[in-house]
Amino acid sequence: MGKTLAEKILSQKSGSDARSGDIIIARVDLAFAQDTTGPLTVRQFQACNLKRLADPKKTALFLDHAAPSPNRQISNDHRLLRQFAGETGCLIYDVGGGICHQIVAETLAKPGDVIVGADSHTVTAGGLGAFATGMGSSDVAIAFGLGKTWFRVPESIKIVLSGKFSRGVGAKDLILYLIGNIGADGATYKALEFGGDGVKNLTMSQRFTIANMAVEAGAKVGLFPTDSTTHDYLKSQGRGDHYQPLSADDDASYERTINIDLATVEPLVAKPHNVDNIAPARELKGTKIQQVFIGTCTNGRLEDIAIVADMLKGKRRHPETRLIVAPASPQVLLAAIRAGYIYSLVEAEAIILPPGCGACLGLHQGVLADGESCLSTANRNFKGRMGSPEAFIYLGSPATAAATALAGEITDPREVA
Repeated sequence: MGKTLAEKILSQKSGSDARSGDIIIARVDLAFAQDTTGPLTVRQFQACNLKRLADPKKTALFLDHAAPSPNRQISNDHRLLRQFAGETGCLIYDVGGGICHQIVAETLAKPGDVIVGADSHTVTAGGLGAFATGMGSSDVAIAFGLGKTWFRVPESIKIVLSGKFSRGVGAKDLILYLIGNIGADGATYKALEFGGDGVKNLTMSQRFTIANMAVEAGAKVGLFPTDSTTHDYLKSQGRGDHYQPLSADDDASYERTINIDLATVEPLVAKPHNVDNIAPARELKGTKIQQVFIGTCTNGRLEDIAIVADMLKGKRRHPETRLIVAPASPQVLLAAIRAGYIYSLVEAEAIILPPGCGACLGLHQGVLADGESCLSTANRNFKGRMGSPEAFIYLGSPATAAATALAGEITDPREVA
């Protein structure tokens, strides 16, 4: 019997014949934490009396979730992380250095890697064919010190994609469609493995978006096979030698198979206060929106900003709707400046934030007032997520966000010329 992609990667990294349901110990190629989980990770590392990192160059800290720091407590946490990096020699990406998941994709992750991060959206690197998953701060602290961790090998659900997206539809709509169909717990501790002829029509940015939100269906990982698109992306990052072909075996065993024709997907929105509370954007016409937020580890890449800038070029945001844009990394910001996207966005009266998580988790830079509604390109819309338990968060694609910013209400992007 052949193996799923998850089984293949964990077999290689554990040196065993790993099958779903097995408990294995695997080598870790990268372990990281960010500024909301990192302080606990560091303190647990110290409490375990671990003397040194297993490999400083495979250990990273990111100051991205509250960057620049909005208060004294977080500033003290940032100092703790900087001191730990200085003492141990681990990698550190300071304020303005970008969102951890974007930087991991750009510079650190490789196909076939095992990556653990003290953040649930570590799954983003699955777009590159890495077994990347979030873990608790204590588990990541042990991975810092030992360079390995244990896993239960997950069962896999095969998502077979065919066709191409129609105009105005993108990866965010696809993953919302999938989550809406299987539910927020429909893939708990499973591997979502994407395949089929439709994969070749997805850019790397789109693959990262889909992998990023696999966890919103409860998945342990969201995995894509590697192909020429993967190789081209790595070459564009100066890492072409990190490429390796990876795919599941044709006779691999899956818990279930789901077939999706990309041409049938339409612009979708997740309504408050659950990610699987899905409705077509066209059905929410008239829902007033006071803030549109474009960015995050889900949709803060250059391709996303290009979509928004193209739709807003020569126009202005609705006077009653704030528009906030946060590029996911300095690389994305610089490329957007060179391409003229930032110029178009500022002309449209957008507020440009430094590379980082920005308004996503409600610590600063875009906290909502009670009773306000936000259309966000983020991955979560739980009550209180953006700072107010009395606010309402809708999730949509960059195209839906741009259309909404122009209209001041949720709008199907296919209505915008």
